[in-house]
Amino acid sequence: MVAVKHLIGPATLPSISNNFPNKSQLSVLSYNVLLPNSVDGWWNYKMYLPPLTPAEQYKSSWDYRSNLLKERIGLIDADVVCLQEVSPKSFEEDFSFMQELGYDGVEMFKKGRFRPATFWKTKKCQLAAPPVHKDRTLLTAFSLIDSKAEVKNDGDDTLSSDDCARHWFCLNCHLQAGKEGGRRVRQINEGVRAAMTLSRKLKEKEPESNIRLIVCGDFNGGPECGAVRYLEDGFVDPDFLEDGDPVTSKKKAMPLATPLIDVAKTVDRDDDEPPATLVVPELISSMVKEGTVDTPELSHILVESLTRIYNHFATHESENGKQMCLRDVEKWLIAINGHVGRGSEFRSAAREMGWTEPPELEQPLENSESAENCDKQTKKAESFEEKKARIFLPPDGILTLEGLLRVYEDELRQGKFWGIAYDLAVLGEPLPDEGMFTARYDRMYCSTSVLPTVVLDTICTDPCPNKVEPSDHLPVAAAFVGKTNT
Repeated sequence: MVAVKHLIGPATLPSISNNFPNKSQLSVLSYNVLLPNSVDGWWNYKMYLPPLTPAEQYKSSWDYRSNLLKERIGLIDADVVCLQEVSPKSFEEDFSFMQELGYDGVEMFKKGRFRPATFWKTKKCQLAAPPVHKDRTLLTAFSLIDSKAEVKNDGDDTLSSDDCARHWFCLNCHLQAGKEGGRRVRQINEGVRAAMTLSRKLKEKEPESNIRLIVCGDFNGGPECGAVRYLEDGFVDPDFLEDGDPVTSKKKAMPLATPLIDVAKTVDRDDDEPPATLVVPELISSMVKEGTVDTPELSHILVESLTRIYNHFATHESENGKQMCLRDVEKWLIAINGHVGRGSEFRSAAREMGWTEPPELEQPLENSESAENCDKQTKKAESFEEKKARIFLPPDGILTLEGLLRVYEDELRQGKFWGIAYDLAVLGEPLPDEGMFTARYDRMYCSTSVLPTVVLDTICTDPCPNKVEPSDHLPVAAAFVGKTNT
């Protein structure tokens, strides 16, 4: 058995392994790039902690970040690139550099604000079937260009007839975040089963044992996650709990003969675990009241800091003491979000100050099986963006201390720890340094019909994103060779 080569970035994946001259080979990169902020994602600068100085703000711009991404992706030089968290509002312009790098094949997921997208070099591979879009997974099937060459009988460096007929399947995943263990299991189960269905349509021989499948992406969970256990154990059952809850009501088993292989663990690491791919400041321990993880409440430290912030901004005299009036709230919002009118803090504060949604926006769609009626109802409904545009701060409204605390408790329950940390820091109440939170959320798996030949790790010891890392996630990459049918 040939040892898997281990590379530490910055490094380039070899295009061909000389150890397998007559086997089909493919390299894959997976990267959660952090939502591009050229058009959307205005808040990305808040993820840089400690906050960037005015002179450093350019480091959070898309121009700066995209140049880092271009350099990183170009250096790794994989045949297939699976990205997560691209924006449909600016996708073509954001990633126009991919064509410059030779990635002239592309498919973006059809739904959502944060989407997966898969790129490939058509000189290396081409689509064997239309891509399959499932719940936050994107499946592509490839025929390798080398595999389509005529099989010769007089050379040792020619692909076998078996390789010529084989396809490679790449499942690009960005599984649901938060306390959604059940949905993550459904998503990965649906994606893997879609790969099996497509392999049968493409006349693969005994795909249960022989499918060449690579599953990669942001799993939003580590080894304790049901979706990870599904891939590594081959199943999850009703006894498995994630965040205290079962992830399935009945056993879900992979349709493959054997579980998938964790690619990062195929290299010799002297008993060390693979490196973290999510490297961010540790914030939860300072923010969440002990014993309230399931339904987070503000910690004592956070309540004290927010109380001091409230007293700093409050100027309106009332029988209850000084409170935050419209002018005070606007000053606070400008300090944390740049201007009034954007951010979930603004929307929550507006409601705390008395803004209510007009009745016509509160009415749900009528229950009807009529497609025509559904279409009419849909046309009446405003998009989320349009609804946000109608929210305003009531001129005579007051934001109480309790109201401000509820604004930030809502941020806490949405998992916006980085946003809270940023707000506190720029308002003169930085949280104590609790070190870093690290986890391996970004993963790559392969079926047993695929042999990893090279694994590339990217390591960072500073909180991400930062001046050299354009995302809060680090990329994972590997090169593979196809095995013959069993």
